[in-house]
Amino acid sequence: MGRVVDLAPSGPLALPITGLGKGWEPAAIMTLTLLLLSLGLVTLYSASNFLAQRQDLPDYYYVLRQASGAAAGLAILGVCAWIPHGVWRKLAWPMVGVAWLLLVIVVAPGTESIAPSINGARRWLLIGPTLQPSELAKIAIVVWTAAIAIRKQEEFGSLRRGLAPFLLVWAALIVPIALEPDLSTALLVGVMGCVVVYAAGARVTHFIFLGLLAVPVLYTQLGVAFRARRMVAFLDPSADPAGAGFQVHQSLLAFGSGGVAGVGFGQGRQKLGFLPEAHNDFIFAMIGEEWGLVGVTTVVLLYLLLILIGFRVAARAPDLFGQLLAVGLTSMIALHAMLHMAVGLGLVPATGLALPLISYGRSNLLVTLASLGMLMSISRASNRPLSLGRRARA
Repeated sequence: MGRVVDLAPSGPLALPITGLGKGWEPAAIMTLTLLLLSLGLVTLYSASNFLAQRQDLPDYYYVLRQASGAAAGLAILGVCAWIPHGVWRKLAWPMVGVAWLLLVIVVAPGTESIAPSINGARRWLLIGPTLQPSELAKIAIVVWTAAIAIRKQEEFGSLRRGLAPFLLVWAALIVPIALEPDLSTALLVGVMGCVVVYAAGARVTHFIFLGLLAVPVLYTQLGVAFRARRMVAFLDPSADPAGAGFQVHQSLLAFGSGGVAGVGFGQGRQKLGFLPEAHNDFIFAMIGEEWGLVGVTTVVLLYLLLILIGFRVAARAPDLFGQLLAVGLTSMIALHAMLHMAVGLGLVPATGLALPLISYGRSNLLVTLASLGMLMSISRASNRPLSLGRRARA
């Protein structure tokens, strides 16, 4: 008889590294990102060309600036997708420190030369390229909270030892943002921190207690003149359509004019001086006017897919930090998109929040693309090829 050859592998068999082995989520995130970016640039050109010409600028001025930000942002996305997500845990404190320092510079007395008041608020640093530090604060608070929540998991049963330490750092970022003033962003930063610690195991009753403590502060802030007018306009946009309710009234007119298929690209009328910030705060209304219900539904579906994939990445993250980071980053994009759309439809008071990847604003664009790159990094770590031995043990 011939010699029997043992063909069985002596160790665990490794699966080949293929595109499918790495998972489909990064490719899906990239595809949706490019679709939203492209739609954003096209809509931005239509929404801003009249404004640019009125300012004696080329009609492509704003879209060209946004395109340059998109190019830089895609490079940042690539870097963030390449960096292992665990690196951000080590950078949590430096990120919070840099964000806090920039926010203090923005609101500090004597810095008006580099942080001037624009439209009644000091939110931007003019240091070469215009920078909005509150955008950096959003991603910093998510990274820092995710990093610290891992160490605090066993203490979330106690308000003093569990949740209270987070409040000190959150307040260090929220207070200067509120002083700009930018209450909407300040509240958003606080909500994102709460979302991450809730995902880490914090108790709902603690959030209810903190919410009750915050009611007097919010009541006082909402009583400020311009915010009070916004609340009145929200409750009844028709009460002062030429004043406090002007923006929402014109936004609803834009949606109503669009109908099912829209009036056509470049044919919208609300951008002709009727709808303020049509290229930024109310760009969703421009989509509704020029692309109609079809365009609005398409945008909503693209965001919904992106958000669902983001939470899928969180559910399949290889470690707790990756899970919390993905939850925070996805929630940040989701809250931005939902609140912007809700404002345009008159469902919530005007907030001034950008529509991610579509609204004009390079600081928000860069932060959003960096966040998507970090999600891709977490997804790639989750989809590393496993050996058959490891897969069997799992």
